[in-house]
Amino acid sequence: MEYIDELEQVFKEHSNEGIAIQQKAYLKGQFEFYGIKSPLRRELARPFLIKAYLPPKSELKNLCTSLWAKPQRDFHYFAIDLAIKYKKDYETSDLPLWEHLALHNSWWDTIDFISSKLMGQQFLTYPEQRDPFIEKWLKQDNIWMKRCCILFQLKYKEKMDLDCLSYVINKTTGSKEFFINKAIGWILRERSKYDPNWVHAFIEKTKLSPLSKREASKYLKNQ
Repeated sequence: MEYIDELEQVFKEHSNEGIAIQQKAYLKGQFEFYGIKSPLRRELARPFLIKAYLPPKSELKNLCTSLWAKPQRDFHYFAIDLAIKYKKDYETSDLPLWEHLALHNSWWDTIDFISSKLMGQQFLTYPEQRDPFIEKWLKQDNIWMKRCCILFQLKYKEKMDLDCLSYVINKTTGSKEFFINKAIGWILRERSKYDPNWVHAFIEKTKLSPLSKREASKYLKNQ
């Protein structure tokens, strides 16, 4: 694909082996990098994300899966940024694509954006898809899909569905997984910006891990 080839050429021209080694180590050696720091990567990617240069929406699935199959993490970040550009044009058929991205090359650095930016927008646009997929993901023995269930409402602000939030947390609390307990605390902390009384009451009545409780209570100390 010419679009991806041009992007790859730009990334290669700005690669830095020393930075790449540091970036790879930061993510536990799981992914390759070109060694481009985030501000520069976003600057380099900007021309490819201009509306006039965007490929047709019909090509998004093939583009994202092709980008995701590449070893360099830089392409994965770009795939998410690309998908966000089409948020006004999401279709019900896009949700399996977001699921695919979450299930492959999974780590917190992409999961947090897939859940809050892609899945979150998808469920706002097509609320009828939410509950069936949440149930499906909660039943999977996959910490990243469970983290998606917790964090998809992260950017909802006052629009958070508290019944859904309570349900998901009660289904995932008790886990020994750091990334699950951290996510629970994070989403509750975010909710406490808008409804500290609800979060305080929820913490009091729910058996949360020490990590979740500590994270959830950060803003409550100033109330």
